[in-house]
Amino acid sequence: MDQILSNIGLLFQFPIVNLKIIIDGIMIGALFALAAYGLALVWGVMNVKNLAQGDFVIAGGYVAWWLTQQGFPPLLGVPAAFVIMAGIGWVAYKLVITRVIERDLFTSLLATFGMAIMMAQIMNLLFGSDTQSVDLGYDTLYLADGLIDIPIAKLIGVGMATVLAAGVILFMKNSRMGQAIRATAQDARAARVLGIDTEKVYAFTFSLNAAICGAAGAIIVMVWVIQPFYGITHSVRAFVIVTAAGLGNLPGVIAAGLGIGALEQYGGHIFGIGYQQAIAVMLLLLVLLIRLLQQLRHRQVLK
Repeated sequence: MDQILSNIGLLFQFPIVNLKIIIDGIMIGALFALAAYGLALVWGVMNVKNLAQGDFVIAGGYVAWWLTQQGFPPLLGVPAAFVIMAGIGWVAYKLVITRVIERDLFTSLLATFGMAIMMAQIMNLLFGSDTQSVDLGYDTLYLADGLIDIPIAKLIGVGMATVLAAGVILFMKNSRMGQAIRATAQDARAARVLGIDTEKVYAFTFSLNAAICGAAGAIIVMVWVIQPFYGITHSVRAFVIVTAAGLGNLPGVIAAGLGIGALEQYGGHIFGIGYQQAIAVMLLLLVLLIRLLQQLRHRQVLK
């Protein structure tokens, strides 16, 4: 307890520490928001709650890490992970997801949870259980007389995440497939009547989600670390963001992602780095409780 109080006191004694924590939180929160947007797509279009979301992120990270081990430039890992994970997502859709779209919530959760376990075990067998990262070799930017340090690798990661997010948004707004995805999300039956191949839309949506997660994972391995069993924490973060922001609310997803990133950094500073992942679980429980109270408040008695 004394250590916790001391850490809190530092925030007031040295306000500049708050700025450093917020900057770090925003940079990592941008990656959380990227993965959460993919979950929002799958949830909104297919009504599938993908518990393997975080495992797609970690898999993308391992794609980038493995390519680096083979001598390829580290930044090449992001587009490579995007393409490779899109293919893996398509296979996962054909083998698993297509069988649970029309099923109940429990079935889709059980199927994607099993897929998450399988992916984690495969990555553990292929790459081992040690944490891995990719060193870009860039320097650190120092501000405020050296009190704030910002790794240039993180700035590059945020920039790549921003470009990818902007590209996905433009694709969804301007392309025919993007319009078909939005139409299917609004009313799948009406979309079929209008001649949209919803099966193709579903397959593309899940592949796009896996690709977005793969790119996010490739960036994360450059600014953070990955491990085969870290997927669950990324899944929890994605669920917190989407549940808090609501489906189809892209600005809300971005804001929630940045907010969770900052809260985790504050939690790590106050309670210790080992409690950062617990912050995500606590936030999920809090968001679900708030949603439940909101539903009870709006529930009316029929007369």
